[in-house]
Amino acid sequence: MFSPLTISAITFLFILGMVYLRTRMHYPKGTGARQLTRAGALYFAALVLFLVAGYFVGPGIARAFLPGVPPAPTLGRTIWFLAGYYLFIPVHGMLKARGLPVFRTTSAEH
Repeated sequence: MFSPLTISAITFLFILGMVYLRTRMHYPKGTGARQLTRAGALYFAALVLFLVAGYFVGPGIARAFLPGVPPAPTLGRTIWFLAGYYLFIPVHGMLKARGLPVFRTTSAEH
């Protein structure tokens, strides 16, 4: 059986990877490589900070909103991480609507 810290770390990395893949699929592949923009770097930095904050506050919030559930910190963290995934979908949409792409395609040079 995995320790709670291992489960939280795996969930953290899984959510980070899923946000990366979901965001990246919204940009055309083109002929060049996709690069992270400044807005994209800030987007992912904000995601990481949100997830790190959830590691510490997620269990307490889960206990406050789910009083009948046994106090398992892993459950609260996992719920927070999933909420982060769904929260960053509209954040990405707002960035695109404002003309701030997360990725840009560079032209291939031969």
